[in-house]
Amino acid sequence: MIEELTRGAAEVIQAEELVKKLGEGRPLRVKVGFDPTAPDLHLGHTVIINAMRRFQDAGHVAIFLIGDFTGMIGDPSGKSATRKPLSEADIRANAKTYADQVFKILDRSATEVRFNSEWFGKMDAAGMIRLAARHTVARMLERDDFEKRYGSGQPIAIHEFLYPLVQGYDSVALKADVEMGGTDQKFNLLVGRQLQGQYQQAPQVIITWPLLEGTDGVQKMSKSLDNYIGIAEPADEMFGKLMSISDELMWRYFELLSFRPTADIETLKRAVEEGRNPRDVKFELGMEIVDRFHGAGTGHRARETFIARFRQGEMPEDMPEKTLPAGDEGIGIAAALTACGLTASNSEAFRMLQAGAVRIDGEKVSDRELSLAAGFEGVLQVGKRRFARLKVTGHSG
Repeated sequence: MIEELTRGAAEVIQAEELVKKLGEGRPLRVKVGFDPTAPDLHLGHTVIINAMRRFQDAGHVAIFLIGDFTGMIGDPSGKSATRKPLSEADIRANAKTYADQVFKILDRSATEVRFNSEWFGKMDAAGMIRLAARHTVARMLERDDFEKRYGSGQPIAIHEFLYPLVQGYDSVALKADVEMGGTDQKFNLLVGRQLQGQYQQAPQVIITWPLLEGTDGVQKMSKSLDNYIGIAEPADEMFGKLMSISDELMWRYFELLSFRPTADIETLKRAVEEGRNPRDVKFELGMEIVDRFHGAGTGHRARETFIARFRQGEMPEDMPEKTLPAGDEGIGIAAALTACGLTASNSEAFRMLQAGAVRIDGEKVSDRELSLAAGFEGVLQVGKRRFARLKVTGHSG
């Protein structure tokens, strides 16, 4: 149970406490906080929301906390400069959009949607001072981003010191058993654990999650980097972006975004190792995610549209066709490209793969070890103008 609940997690603090809490036989209160800093969510945001859903499916309560109060402070995590606080109007608009979007994943009947203005809106200045007295400047400066800014002479506003305290007190107010967040939130989550102890509550277990790489496979998913996949994007656009990720990144997306059991994902990995086309497995990932946000059957239609657009828009009407026999281990991609006349030699094929100039049915491939198994049918492409339709058969006899 704990392995499936925490699959893909970066860290669990403390794992033995989570085992004990799960053994108590009561629904745990699992908290995740979101500051409504932008109106739309992307797949990177859903890594933690997916984890919340897995807890819900195991019988626990998800607390989706919208930080309308903390949004007016501005989370300093990872920032090299003071972040501009949001206006109340922006917070209200973004919060409504967030609440609408998360129920594409979460079970509404097992979710508490809360706003931290519920308790902080009632807290007076004396109460905030008493809360501030529970932490020290020295501890705050242990945070990596604060330490760097302080050391380089960059300003740190007093209200930024309040953010971890405010987020931590949310856990006290909600009596959270578990709090989850990105790896960049670890310090803030630990403050919540510390404050709960000071308020005579059982400290929450902390689960941190990695920041999902965007479609470029390098930087974390971000609108500002234009490598994101928005959950409100049209189905065809979402599917096309998912198909653009590398074969290597596909497995990370399966681990962090798919609801398939871990055993099923391992089966898919073995199938690819044994010769199944990674493109077909990526089709399954794309269909699952598109179905989640656009309704059952939408993913299949998006797949068909993707294939049709490639065949009609990019491929020439006439192209050479080749049938090649394969051994038990299939036929290597370099050998296939050369046999189809798309490269002059296997060495050139390897160079084209490394340069990102090779595609199978429109999907870029770069794995030098890729083998095409018997039964494969598809279009190989090198560069913009070289195409061949390939069919791979069984043993040549």
